[in-house]
Amino acid sequence: MNRHLTALLAGGTLLLGAATAQAALPEEATLYKNPQCGCCDAYARHLETLGIAVTVVDDIELGEIKQAAGVPYGLGACHTVSLGDYWIEGHVPLAAVESLFEERPATAGIGLAGMPLGTPGMPGPQREPYEVYRFEDHQATPYLTL
Repeated sequence: MNRHLTALLAGGTLLLGAATAQAALPEEATLYKNPQCGCCDAYARHLETLGIAVTVVDDIELGEIKQAAGVPYGLGACHTVSLGDYWIEGHVPLAAVESLFEERPATAGIGLAGMPLGTPGMPGPQREPYEVYRFEDHQATPYLTL
């Protein structure tokens, strides 16, 4: 086979794979946050750059949303996102969100406690591994280390 044709087919396959991973993400999300939190707005903008339409809700009791989502006590963050059939708690990096939607595990969602530097919406470089957890009924188990 012609080398140029082989390269073209290989490139097309790579693009198709990338499009498939992107297509696995839902088109819409709702981000619940406190009105004063700017890093939450930055996370919403990050999701929007991925083609996800984000509705921001900042006039609701955030603790009630976390309770309804099943976020484990002590592992919360500054915002909670409803994305497809899952909840995303905090500044979870895109690699973990993509993994969630590729694997589709039986869980309520995934989270990253606190506001770690270097995550989407947070300034600065990554200083330590991000320990992403999955949760169900307020119980957490390890999911990914990034």
